[in-house]
Amino acid sequence: MTLPVTLAITGASGAPYAVRLLEVLSRSEVPTWLIVSSHGWRLLKRESGIGSMAALKKATGGRWSSVTVYDDGDRGARPASGSAKSAGMVVCPCSMGTVSAIAHGTSRSLVERAADVVLKERRKLILVPRETPLSLVHLRNLTAVTEAGAVVLPAAPGFYHRPAGIADLVDFIVQRILDHLDVEAELVPRWGEGRRTRREERGKTRRRRAPR
Repeated sequence: MTLPVTLAITGASGAPYAVRLLEVLSRSEVPTWLIVSSHGWRLLKRESGIGSMAALKKATGGRWSSVTVYDDGDRGARPASGSAKSAGMVVCPCSMGTVSAIAHGTSRSLVERAADVVLKERRKLILVPRETPLSLVHLRNLTAVTEAGAVVLPAAPGFYHRPAGIADLVDFIVQRILDHLDVEAELVPRWGEGRRTRREERGKTRRRRAPR
């Protein structure tokens, strides 16, 4: 059985990362528990023109047979329980307010509680912050979540793959997230490889199977 991944979208700038990540996960039929915070919805509307779950589904290809949606206000939902097994969680993008709540264990929403559960159960937690410059408070909170076991993966794309546009920069970060989730993908060329178009990468994404 393939364990689900929890994907949370919060209010930090970077909606295209979240939309693309959800597109790849859903297209690859990776079981996904989706949570969008109220500020996450504001972000999606402002940066991507997405104002509803129906619009988000359409923007990510419409294949949501593997996606289950949870309300951020429902702290009793499955992602809030350690007994509900999962493959881990990604918060993309991750606001500094969310980082702070996770760092200090002050979970007031399903996103924050789910992250708290992932840490206590020693599962994989990937946080994708996008903030600049970083204050000392930010740095200390990021250090605290790292010490607690999270992976901090800043939305800071590289350029060695010679990006031709914004989509290539988005795919650079999404590729790194997928790598940490053990989802095989070929969205961008790796070091030493040539450029690859989005058409060429379609159909080349799948979840790595755990050894039996």
